[in-house]
Amino acid sequence: MKIKIGNGLLPLNLLVMVLVVVVIFTPSVVLRIVIGLPFVLFFPGYVLLATLFPKREGLGGIERVALSFGMSIAMSIALVPLIGLILNYTWWGITLESVLYSVVSFIFVVSIIAWVRRRRLPEEERFNIGFQLRLPGWRGDAWDKVLSVVLVVAILGALGMLGYVIAKPKVGERFTELYILGAGGKAEDYPQELTIGEEGKVIVGIINREHERVSYHVEVMIDNVKNNEVGPIELEQDEKWEGIVVFTPSEPGEDQKVEFLLYKNREAEPSVESLHLWIDVME
Repeated sequence: MKIKIGNGLLPLNLLVMVLVVVVIFTPSVVLRIVIGLPFVLFFPGYVLLATLFPKREGLGGIERVALSFGMSIAMSIALVPLIGLILNYTWWGITLESVLYSVVSFIFVVSIIAWVRRRRLPEEERFNIGFQLRLPGWRGDAWDKVLSVVLVVAILGALGMLGYVIAKPKVGERFTELYILGAGGKAEDYPQELTIGEEGKVIVGIINREHERVSYHVEVMIDNVKNNEVGPIELEQDEKWEGIVVFTPSEPGEDQKVEFLLYKNREAEPSVESLHLWIDVME
């Protein structure tokens, strides 16, 4: 028994409406990705092909599937930036909702054009998607059917892997950036000569690249003796902190080493290699 469902535009547009509902009312990122992948990588190209080739003789089912993916990717590169450029000059601006509604409108409008063009054709010339409810035979075009099934499975597998990678991206390298600047905010003019009791000042910067919220504190050591401590400093991923850190020498001497040690989450050992300056202290 063979089942025909037309050119597939009705279920396609129903899925588009489901995506809109999911984006508006569901905070689930995974569900958005599962439904959003075909929305971006298949639907725009498919409706455009349905408009350009409404006849059955124009393209076969497998060719339509392959070209739909290719055209959708090309349109994602060309159409979405153009939509974003236009939205940038409107009061809607570039947001998830505005881009979503714009692409949805494109799919709906092109689907209507495809439906009108298809209605003008005789029934026997219209492209239809059909399913044969029996095992494929091994005569005639059997191998074509097998290759078609393999192609569809490969495409679905690639989409599944892409969705998995997007839903669970690999965490990059975890590290923390630490730097010191002079009082003018540049890598120069560091304190070099101080007197006993005179404050030296530098700007200490911390950038969190740990892919999680981290609590930091900075210890200032002069010749291995703790002189000052700053913290706790709470930073989210990619968040940066800069602040003035002071130190006050209490003993005279030349070439005293001023170290800046960074600790995270109250660990016993510094999280990064220490930075240091050399100062001369006069009485």
